[in-house]
Amino acid sequence: MNRQHTVVDSPYGPLTLVATDGVLSGLYMTGQRHRPPEESFGEPDPRPFREAARQLDAYHARELTGFDLPLRLAGTPFQQRVWELLRTIPYGETRTYGELAAALGQPTASRAVGLANGRNPVGIIVPCHRVIGASGGLTGYGGGLDRKRRLLAFESGTPAAALF
Repeated sequence: MNRQHTVVDSPYGPLTLVATDGVLSGLYMTGQRHRPPEESFGEPDPRPFREAARQLDAYHARELTGFDLPLRLAGTPFQQRVWELLRTIPYGETRTYGELAAALGQPTASRAVGLANGRNPVGIIVPCHRVIGASGGLTGYGGGLDRKRRLLAFESGTPAAALF
């Protein structure tokens, strides 16, 4: 298994992109919960990330609302199902953990959906920030609630202070 990484700038701070065998397998924010140790990221090499960096720049410039990148996400079969479902949440919209559990055919699994959501290795691109609590409020986010609020405000076009 060959791994490389690079760091790109974003409005949410530096993002570390990780590739496994040339395919994007991680996007980590500074101080992110469940961030793997730096030594696991492999050698620095920006080449595998040109398209991911281009799409992230277009997203931050409001020119792109959905990502089209090959991903290699390591996780359990349940986590994989949750992460795939996250990719179907439209830009600027949110879903609750319960709604995702119901969509998976497991309506009592909202806590498991939350745990899988928190282990998403490719934040922003797999939009785990679009998941909110049953009450409509913000709940945990691996990158921090302030970043989650800012991402949701950015996508909705609403000032962050007006959300939640």
